[in-house]
Amino acid sequence: MADLFVTGPEGPIRPRGAEPVEPVRAVLFDFSGTLFQMAPYPDRVRAALGRPVGEAEMDRILGGLEAGLADPDVAAAQHGRDVSAPAHRHAFTTWYGSAPELAPVAGALYDQLRTPEHWVPYTDTRETLGALAAAGIGVGVVSDVGWDLRPTFAHHGLDDPVGAWVHSCDHGTEKPDPVLFRHACDVLGVTPGQALMVGDVPAKDGGAAAAGIRSYVLPAGQVPGSRRGLDAVLRLAGVPGSAGRRGGVRAPSRSSGSRRGSGSDRTS
Repeated sequence: MADLFVTGPEGPIRPRGAEPVEPVRAVLFDFSGTLFQMAPYPDRVRAALGRPVGEAEMDRILGGLEAGLADPDVAAAQHGRDVSAPAHRHAFTTWYGSAPELAPVAGALYDQLRTPEHWVPYTDTRETLGALAAAGIGVGVVSDVGWDLRPTFAHHGLDDPVGAWVHSCDHGTEKPDPVLFRHACDVLGVTPGQALMVGDVPAKDGGAAAAGIRSYVLPAGQVPGSRRGLDAVLRLAGVPGSAGRRGGVRAPSRSSGSRRGSGSDRTS
């Protein structure tokens, strides 16, 4: 704790003198809701059930998922969800199973969550990672997640720029634990003061600031296939005139498709 910046109700407990702001040498990204979004729930439900689902039935199923979030058993399963692969699976299958129609296919829905084809990169993800790579700025992914994200990035041709993969389930802890952010910095060969963390959950991703890492939190709610506003990251990283650059990342080996709509399993 000695090297953390601790603040009490009245301000810093151990104020520090001003230090020069170092240039950004690495950008750490959250996964879900930042670079990728899950395919819409209606598409996933139909695929899991393997049959057509009418509008009224779909409303009932989605309503069951919404109601399930308030179920005490579902809520209890979310505690420590991201510290291990088994805990992650249990948390999500418990939630999916709270909707009666989905209980028989809860496992299939979770398998979708791990399947690269069911994740959609935002339209500016490719150009942003490419611009950072072209500028010689390191890229890391720091995610609260229950599985290895590398196959998902590889499926969409987005793995080449990423030099550090930090999955919470591999470390037995969750964001905002500074251990995760610092490990990414160590792998990329930068100090916390040379890194920028980008995510969409203030309490999780913004927690990187406690480790001495600058943080940029995006607003939540962007739908799959939309533009995320990642050009702001390039400006913060000091990459001039490159918000529209698309170089540095190979094209995906297979078409990822373009799915639109709402719905996102909250893995980060």
